[in-house]
Amino acid sequence: MGVAHEEWMQAALELAGEAAAHDEVPVGAIVVRDNQIVGRGYNQPIGRHDPTAHAEIMALRDAASTLGNYRLPGCTLVVTVEPCTMCAGALVHARIEQLIFGAREPRAGAVCSSTRVFENPGLNHKVAVVEGVLEEECKALMSAFFQERRN
Repeated sequence: MGVAHEEWMQAALELAGEAAAHDEVPVGAIVVRDNQIVGRGYNQPIGRHDPTAHAEIMALRDAASTLGNYRLPGCTLVVTVEPCTMCAGALVHARIEQLIFGAREPRAGAVCSSTRVFENPGLNHKVAVVEGVLEEECKALMSAFFQERRN
């Protein structure tokens, strides 16, 4: 893992903190192209009354707007938690080149955990995956959020 991966994940963690500050599940995401952040997002489905307002989707929308294209070739999406099925599918449709994530999501993770969306042989685009970047920090943020909600 490179220093850039950790720096990018740190930026995603800061966005996850924004989500937590708004009582949303603390997931943050960025889109990077040519070592520049071109999209940012954090979980907002509750506040926006939008079930699709996951961090990854928000970051993809921001990047697409910034770059003026719904396809994002040459881009990397960095997210604190393994994407769900919806978000994994969106990465394929956006033609994201690489996914970097921090912590696995055992129940809803659709890259390595519960399902493996990217392994579907019918897909016409492949996404490279790097997992475990700042994993402990990503896990700790999620654990603290849910622990606080249980109290």
